[in-house]
Amino acid sequence: MKPIESTGDADRLLRIAFILSVITVVYNIAEGLVSVIFGYADETIALFGFGVDSFVEVISGMGIGHMVWRMRRSPVTERDRFERQALRVTGASFFILAAGLVAGSVLTVIYRTAPGTTIPGAVISVISIITMRALYMYKMKIGKQLCSEPIIADANCTRTCLYLSYILLASSMLYDYFRISYIDIAGGLGIAWFAFREGRESFEKARSSSLSCACDDSETPPAP
Repeated sequence: MKPIESTGDADRLLRIAFILSVITVVYNIAEGLVSVIFGYADETIALFGFGVDSFVEVISGMGIGHMVWRMRRSPVTERDRFERQALRVTGASFFILAAGLVAGSVLTVIYRTAPGTTIPGAVISVISIITMRALYMYKMKIGKQLCSEPIIADANCTRTCLYLSYILLASSMLYDYFRISYIDIAGGLGIAWFAFREGRESFEKARSSSLSCACDDSETPPAP
C-alpha cells in the first residue's frame, strides 16, 4: 500500500472517504425504500428484511460520516457522544430487526404464506453486490493508506452488506426455481443472524470510546 506522503494527501483521502460515506447513506436509503416496497408487496420476508437492514445501515453510516468529518478538522483518537449514541441506536435496531425476522418467519410457517415472486430481490441483490463491492474496496484502500480504524471498520460493515446481498440473491434465485417457501424463510433467517451479530458488535463498540489502528497490509484488497 502506498504510504501517505503529505498532509495534502491525507486531506484528499479524508475528503474521498467522506464522499464515500455520503454515497453509502444515500444508496442505502434508496435501496431500503425499494426493497421494503417490493418485499411487502410480494410477501418475501428475505427482501423485506434486507430493506429494513439497509435503513439500519443508514444510522451506522451517519455515525461514520460524522467521524470522518471530525477527522478532516483534527486528529480523532476516540468516539464522541454522537457516534457512541449512533452505535447504540444501530445495535438496538439490529436486534429488533433480527427478532422481527424470526417472528415473521414463524408466522410465515404458521399461515403458510409464500412470496408471489422473488425476481425483484434478485435484481436488487445484483445491483447491491456491484455497488457494495466497489464501495468496500475503495473504503478499505483509503483506510489502509490512512491507517484509520474507523474507515476500515466502515469498510468491513460494507463487506457485511455484501454478504447479505449474496444471501438475498441465493434465496431469491432458488425460490424462483424451486418455488419452496422455506427457501425465502431461510434467506430471512440468514439476514437475521447477520443482523444479530452486527447488533452485538455495535454495542461492544459503543461501550468503548477508544479507537485503535487495525492496519495490516496483508489484508489489502485488490486495487479497484
